[in-house]
This record gives sequence, C-alpha cells and structure tokens, in this order.
Amino acid sequence: MTDRNDPIAPGPVADLSRRRFLRGLGTCVALPALASLRPAGALAASAPSVKALGTTASGAPLRSAFVCFPNGAIPSNWWPEQPAQGADLRLSRTLEPLEPVRDLVQIVGGLDQINATAGPDGAGDHARGNGTFLTSVRLNKSATDIRAGVSIDQAIARRIGHLTRLPSLELSCEPGRRSGACDSGYACAYQFNLSWRSPTTPMAPESNPRLAFERLFGEGPPDQRQANLERRRLEQRSVLDFVMDEARSMQRRLDSEDRHKLDQYLTGVREIESRIEKAEQFGPPADPGIDTPPGVPPEFGEYVQLMYDMMLLAFQTDSTRVATFLLAHDGSNRSFDFIGVSEGHHDLSHHQNRQEWIDKIADIDRWYVSQFARFLDRLRQTPDADGNSLLQNTMIVYGSGNADGNRHTHDNLPILLAGGGGGALTTGRYVRHNSEPMANLFLSMADLMGVDDLPRFGDSTGRLSNL
Repeated sequence: MTDRNDPIAPGPVADLSRRRFLRGLGTCVALPALASLRPAGALAASAPSVKALGTTASGAPLRSAFVCFPNGAIPSNWWPEQPAQGADLRLSRTLEPLEPVRDLVQIVGGLDQINATAGPDGAGDHARGNGTFLTSVRLNKSATDIRAGVSIDQAIARRIGHLTRLPSLELSCEPGRRSGACDSGYACAYQFNLSWRSPTTPMAPESNPRLAFERLFGEGPPDQRQANLERRRLEQRSVLDFVMDEARSMQRRLDSEDRHKLDQYLTGVREIESRIEKAEQFGPPADPGIDTPPGVPPEFGEYVQLMYDMMLLAFQTDSTRVATFLLAHDGSNRSFDFIGVSEGHHDLSHHQNRQEWIDKIADIDRWYVSQFARFLDRLRQTPDADGNSLLQNTMIVYGSGNADGNRHTHDNLPILLAGGGGGALTTGRYVRHNSEPMANLFLSMADLMGVDDLPRFGDSTGRLSNL
C-alpha cells in the first residue's frame, strides 16, 4: 500500500521494476512509526512557534474526524421534537443509542450542502451528496474530467499534519472504485472518496483493517514490529538511492519534454526521502500490544467496529489528528439481514411513504448510530495526556450528504457534532441553525484546530456561531 499523501508520477527509468519500487515505498512510507502520547506539557513544547495548532488549551492533542453514512435518514426519526439543552435533551428513536454519551454530543440542525442539489446537472444526487460532503463545492459532472475541491480534513491537515507521523488517515468499509462512471455520469471517484487533497486528487481510503493497522504500527507480531520497521527503512533507502542514480544517468539522453517529466518524478522521490527523514525524527513506534487484525471480517458489524478501532488507536497514539471514515458510499444497496432487513438500503430509501419501508430504513439508521455510539464510548473510556478523555479532546462530525433519501434533499442534513473539542464546544443539546452552509461549521472547526488563515471554505458565508 503506497502512502496516498505522496503520490508519485511514474517516470521512464531504465531497468527499474515498478513493482519493486512501489513495494519499497509501501514498506516504509506507508507504515511510519508512531509516537506515544507524552506528558501534556511536552506535547506543545517541541514546536513552540505553532503551539496553538492541533492542541487543546491544556496542551493535549486536539483531533478532528469526519464520519459519513449513506442514503440520508428518516427525518421524523432523526430529529428531536424540539431544541433542548442538558438533561432536558430527549433523543429521538434513531439517536437513542447515544444516550450513554449524550452529554458530549450536540445535534446540529439547519446545515445545508446546496452544491449537492441538481441545479443544471440533473440526476446524480448520490455522487453529489458524497463528493460535496467535505468539499462544499459543485462537482464537475463527468466520468473522466474529475474536478471537486480540497476537503476540509485536508485543509486542516496541510497546517497541522507536520505534528504527527501521518498528516491524515482515510478509512472506508468497502473497496473503492477509482475509474469510470457510477451515478448518472458522475465519476466513481466522487462516490467512493470523502477526502480530497486537490480538486483532481482524492485521498483513496483504506478499506482493509489489516493494511490500516500495518500502516499505523508495522507488520508482524508485537515483539517483531520495530525490527521489521528498521529493516524496511534500510531496504527503502536502498531502493530510493537506486532510483535517484538510475534517473540521473538518463537525463542527458532525454528530450526537453521527457526531462520535465523526469524532474517531476525526481521531485516525488525527494518528497519521499523527506517523509522518511521526518518519520525517523519521531523515534520508535508506539506499539498497541495487540495482534494485527486478520483482514476484512465477513460480518459487517465487526468490520465497522474494527475500522472505528483503527481510528481510536490512531488518535490514542497521536499518529494523526485528522481522520475520515466512509461507512459506505452514498447509494449503497447493502442489505442488513443481521437486523432483519433483507432488502437493499438504497432500494428501501425510496420508500414513497410506505410505512414498512420507512421503519426498515429507520432501523438501519439506528444501527449505524449504535456503532458510532460504541466508538464514542470507547473514546470516552480512553484517557488522554492531560487526564481528560480522548472524546473530550476530539471533534467528530457524523452525518450524511443526503438528508431525506426518498426525495434526495440536501438541506437540513442529519448532522451530529460529537466530542468536547478540548472544552471549546457546548455539548448535550440540540441546536437548530437557520439554513446555513455546512462549510460554516467546517470553518469554525478549523479555527478551533488553530488553522487561522482560512478566510473562506467552499460556499461558506462565515463562521457557525453557537457551537
């Protein structure tokens, strides 16, 4: 698995096995060592000039995550009856699984993604709902000419990514499709990616728990991971040296166009070298002391829980402070036989007001929330460097790019904001905003992460107040 933060343009290098080269990169760059959490006072001390970036007031890491579920929700089962605060908050049927952690959750109503609406582009709400969820821009409707926007997680990671071994972590519970058309002429890339490094470059998520774990902690059993990592580093340096020597020897035999291509290629290699040096500066990896997951579980519930656990481990070891998790692409037609729903999710979402179908969709919505609630509870039980919980020092958006799946609406999206944000968020309540762009929420989160040079994002109109 290559490191998606460092895409490398292939170049014409003589007698070089591309498979060998990529395998060499994957063994080190994609599997960097991690740093254990240090005492709170030391967390910010290593970089006093950027002390406010990605940290809480106590100096502990501040994390942001974005979790997306497919096909919208049943609005009447999602929203509480009326805005309330504190102990008076009465969770709806769909959100009842959040009861154990409701004091660290706020339900956020009135947020829209207007760029996901049809406008002049016609059908394709699933692609647009997915592709705009974190970008807040209108997608270019094409199967080949891909143009979205930088997603908010990557805008944050650009500023705080240097604080951790991995600038960001992207996860999913299904293999992605990276080419061709998927929804009414929209590229599959829109529907299978939440995170975008640039308008044309998605950050492809990892869908295999084993590979995600090995990226974080290395290969092998706990007592062998450090030795394996050191061996891979030596092997990769050898591969990189070989690549650079071979490429330089070719320059005098190339025309100007190919020399330009080769320069781009060598720039990518140099970036990899820089990443290796950066990873080594963090010292030996933190080992969670658990066995490597066996791969993709056959049972979907276990699969989802494993991927949530990967995010928890990444935050616990401070390997990254920015993560995204695509539970399933919008338009997913997965069945949920294990909760008594044998029909496909997407098929049921077009219920046309048939109560039996509405009830089944509500059961699926509640099941997804129950998995999220388990994750939040585990975060709450995990202490952070400053004595607070990981949940207290995290901000997690949970929601969907479609609101009412039956009508394909994109206003008043079903959105939760979980975690205390290091004490900066007012939780345990339902706040109904007055039809504001979701990008306003993203700007407010970026501010809390210390990213103070982001005046606008997507279709934002300002910061979201009352958080």
